[in-house]
Amino acid sequence: MDRTIVRLGSADADAATATLSAAFMSDSAMMWLFPDDEVRSRRLPPLMRWTFEDHLRHGMALGTPGAEAVTLWRPPGAVHEHAALTPPAMVRFLAMLGTAVMRAEKLDRTIEKHLPQGEQQFYLRMAAVRPDWQGQGLGGLTIRAGLAEVDAAGLPSVLETATESNVGLYRAMGFEVIDTWDVARDGPRFWTMARQVQANAA
Repeated sequence: MDRTIVRLGSADADAATATLSAAFMSDSAMMWLFPDDEVRSRRLPPLMRWTFEDHLRHGMALGTPGAEAVTLWRPPGAVHEHAALTPPAMVRFLAMLGTAVMRAEKLDRTIEKHLPQGEQQFYLRMAAVRPDWQGQGLGGLTIRAGLAEVDAAGLPSVLETATESNVGLYRAMGFEVIDTWDVARDGPRFWTMARQVQANAA
């Protein structure tokens, strides 16, 4: 498999959607949104496709040429952007999320609340590796490609994870925990992490 990291585009939507859906099937936040396995397997693909296409419009998507690994980034100016809940948007989100639409809105708003203020930063919104390619370093390779762009811009970056085992992996890339929080009384715990401007950044 080609381990080159490239910018993904609309032609990669099907493969990226499959990777994101498979990788987040067992994610604690997605399990909170969709507790039923069958519902989650049905709802995740349209949600992940919308998320991927949203980042093509407002951010950047990096990954392997076959989208076996995918990272979704929000650049400066789009970090705190939030989809407006207009009537047409509500119809679209209801079709994607069903009865989980209000939980999804709460999750999105709570994540935003715990992001550092300001737009002069990059936001790693999602990182995923197709399950049959996990454990081969593709996730780190793809994230570091994004961090190279962050460093070239001389800016900090931020992310959150609901997987505690990821905290150490992100620390190895220069991130530090700046906040720990629960999305709801019955919801998952999140770790918000930030990476400061690197000394050798351009």
